[in-house]
This record gives sequence, C-alpha cells and structure tokens, in this order.
Amino acid sequence: QVQLVESGGGLVQAGGSLTLSCVASGTIFKINGMRWYRQAPGKQRELVAAITIGNSTNYADSVKGRFAISRDNAKNTVSLQMNSLKPEDTAVYTCNAEMKIYNYGPTRSYWGQGTQVTVSS
Repeated sequence: QVQLVESGGGLVQAGGSLTLSCVASGTIFKINGMRWYRQAPGKQRELVAAITIGNSTNYADSVKGRFAISRDNAKNTVSLQMNSLKPEDTAVYTCNAEMKIYNYGPTRSYWGQGTQVTVSS
C-alpha cells in the first residue's frame, strides 16, 4: 500500500527553524508533483509550497524567502526547510504527492497524515 509519512514537526520559538520531511513508500512507479499544505484551526487548508518533477518551485506569498521545498527522487522524499518562523505559521502541515503505482495506471493524489508545527512567542 502506498503511504506518505511526515516527520519533523514540533514546538519552536519565533525566529527559529524546522525542517519537515515526507517519505513515500510502497509500490510506486513514478512520483510527479509534490506539495506541502497547511491548515490552522478554524482556517481553510492552503498550499504552502510545490515542486515539480523538474524541480520548478512555487511558494505562497506568506512564506516566500523563508521556506524552501526540495525533493530527493532516489529516496522518494520531499522536504520543507522553514526559517524565520512566525506564530502565524502554526498549523498542521501535510504533504501531497501525485503518483502512479504502475505504468498504465492513473496518476492519483496521495496525502500524508500531517505533522503539527507550533511557533511560540
């Protein structure tokens, strides 16, 4: 069974840094786009950062210059380096990947379980 598992969340003071990682496992033929989303209590889920199979990246305006998304195709991982964290960054962060589990199958969207990031000040 294909699975995405996030790690690296935790409690950090404002101005600090955290690195989130997401590992895809199981039967995977190909991973295309990979993304990080976040959702704070009472707020709509928003796209934080995205990276294509060709390593093109896009970021939400609120995190530009502070966050960096990267991927390691050999390890089926996507990471999110978060610097200069602010209290408003507090949210559950979830990774997403577009994957094919076999050559002639469809490309589907898969989601991790989420990891909590809390920024205090």
